[in-house]
Amino acid sequence: MKKILISDKLADECIEILRKEKEFQVDVNTGLKPDELKAIIKDYDAIIIRSATKLKEDILEVADNLKFIGRAGVGLDNVDLKAATKKGIVAMNTPAGNTTSTAEQTMALILALSRNTAQACASLKAGKWERTKFDGVELYGKTLGIIGLGRIGSTVASFAKAFVMNVIAYDPFLSIEAATKKGVEIVDLEKLLKTSDFVSVHIPKSSETKDLIGDKEFDMMKRTCRVINCARGGIVNEEALIKALEQGKIAGCAVDVYEQEPPDFNSPLFKFENCVTTPHLGASTSEAQINVAIEIAETVKNALLGRGIVNAANFPTVSAEGYKVLEPYISLGLKMGKFAGQLINGRINEVKITYSGVVTDHKAAPVTLSLVHGLLSHILGDTINSINALEVAKERSIAVEEVNSTKDEEFVNCIIAEIKTDKEPFVIWGTLSGNNQPRIVKVNNVYVEAVPEGNLLFINNNDKPGIVGAVGTVLAQENVNIAGITFGRESKGGLAVSVVNVDSEVSEETITKIKNTKDVLFVKLLKI
Repeated sequence: MKKILISDKLADECIEILRKEKEFQVDVNTGLKPDELKAIIKDYDAIIIRSATKLKEDILEVADNLKFIGRAGVGLDNVDLKAATKKGIVAMNTPAGNTTSTAEQTMALILALSRNTAQACASLKAGKWERTKFDGVELYGKTLGIIGLGRIGSTVASFAKAFVMNVIAYDPFLSIEAATKKGVEIVDLEKLLKTSDFVSVHIPKSSETKDLIGDKEFDMMKRTCRVINCARGGIVNEEALIKALEQGKIAGCAVDVYEQEPPDFNSPLFKFENCVTTPHLGASTSEAQINVAIEIAETVKNALLGRGIVNAANFPTVSAEGYKVLEPYISLGLKMGKFAGQLINGRINEVKITYSGVVTDHKAAPVTLSLVHGLLSHILGDTINSINALEVAKERSIAVEEVNSTKDEEFVNCIIAEIKTDKEPFVIWGTLSGNNQPRIVKVNNVYVEAVPEGNLLFINNNDKPGIVGAVGTVLAQENVNIAGITFGRESKGGLAVSVVNVDSEVSEETITKIKNTKDVLFVKLLKI
């Protein structure tokens, strides 16, 4: 008998699907406090949650029988994935279930914002008749700039076209070809901000996208522009947004998500008449709740019955025997992808992954999935995982080729990833050290032996004396400890690469100081 705990409120359809299986015992126990959950979780094979249940390390540590976590929704920020992976627990989500509801909420806010619907309703209910005060603007012929053309962004684009809006988009991980098929013009972020009448955000929150829209970006917008955020709080910097409203830099905004939820209701954001606010309602439709409930029920059911694992965030499908061999290469692929994904320049068109050595004795698909996952993860966040990576790449017209090489390579067991973009190619080589630890051994034409872990500074510089000392001096002045450093060069006196492992994050101010060091050409903080 497989025991399943449902610890958050879900649509009845989820429970019905699971209880139809004779092999399952389904317990619904919502509102558990952490200590209460910790006391009983060891008895279950699977747990299904939404956002209220927090599966932190201390809880997962005692979940000795738990095999699967099912999250009815996209975000897995309430699950400690590292702890789950260490414990051998597969965490799965439902990336598509709330697409329509979030896209419709976006359009509802665009309409409410353009026609002053919420403000007019409040005025009328207060006994006022103020028709001229609430003159609005039409959507017809206006330009909607969409930041992030994934599932939700694409759906918003199709809805906007029904209103005869001109739709443009900024998405550095979507090819021109894929965008053209959607009937959307791809532009850079600056052009989108300068030309759009409405700007709508549809990207995950990550270190790359946090504060993507700040003071500088609001300065680029037309004063008649209106900004909508139904994605995640913090992508649009709230302080900058408040300042933009105070100074009349934009015509208005509509906000469904906040940096802190529930938000601080004393914030000036809630006092502007031209700001429409809603309490994170993107997925709050009965249909969306049913869709994610059904999707997660089927996902957990099939996983428990051995029918396959889908939408897993931390575990590729592979036999137990094969996994034993491939596990360190899966980790290597993920880290190579994350390393490369933060350094590539341009839109990805093609990824060619060449394997040599022991990996060729097994199906390398889990390693390929892991590498592509890492490559795209810093921009796509929770919407991509090691199961759906190739599907997401296909949606974005990124060709992924997997090659097993019998040629004697420079390293006996290695992975070579060749990434072609519309600007310049990028090549990265990876292998395992003697104790099976991931190593980056070549970047483009430069040999290195970098440890892809934690915070790293990737530096391009001219091969001149004193660079390492100068960088070390700057970091020491900022109290940043160096954990390790490796470097290589194309030729004597030519282009050199330095990879510096540091024990903490490095501030933008410190990075700027390093950039200003003589003979330093490029500096980027990587987070692996």
